[in-house]
Amino acid sequence: MSLMAEVDALRKELNHNRQRLTELEEIADLDVMLPVLNRRAFMRELTRIISFAERYQVQASMIYLDLDNFKEINDSFGHAAGDAVLRHVSQILEQNIRTSDAIGRLGGDEFGVILAQANAEQAIQKGASLVEMIAKRALKWEGQPIGITVSHGVYAFEQGMNADDAVANADRAMYENKARRKQSPDR
Repeated sequence: MSLMAEVDALRKELNHNRQRLTELEEIADLDVMLPVLNRRAFMRELTRIISFAERYQVQASMIYLDLDNFKEINDSFGHAAGDAVLRHVSQILEQNIRTSDAIGRLGGDEFGVILAQANAEQAIQKGASLVEMIAKRALKWEGQPIGITVSHGVYAFEQGMNADDAVANADRAMYENKARRKQSPDR
């Protein structure tokens, strides 16, 4: 084989390996069950957005969502139904955010939504809108509707914050919101 043919073969192999590496990186960033970012990739994207917001003096926010009574769904309908509920919720979220935003699964029944260039008021409105959309779209499981409600918390990023602090603050806001809802059952 000539030297040029060997170089050409090596170039093709290198391009194939780069493409395969890109595919593997994408797979490694996705949740194992849902078409959303896994926690590791979400935290990386959150760090990137926080840095971008600080550097360019723009606002960004996060919504933390927790499915209410998810254990009861699994216990009543089975784990396959619980998985279907998670897919259903992730699909609703995906369909109702901008392409500049990001969704991640933070835990079993917890999701995070990063809202790039959104202030606290915009994030509050978007969070309420997402919660309402999820509540209005029950999942049909074996002919039975499964009603889904979600608690959420919103946090607008502050200067000097890191991703862990942002998630903790959004999580705290979600728990405060959930406690208020329990005190006011007509809501």
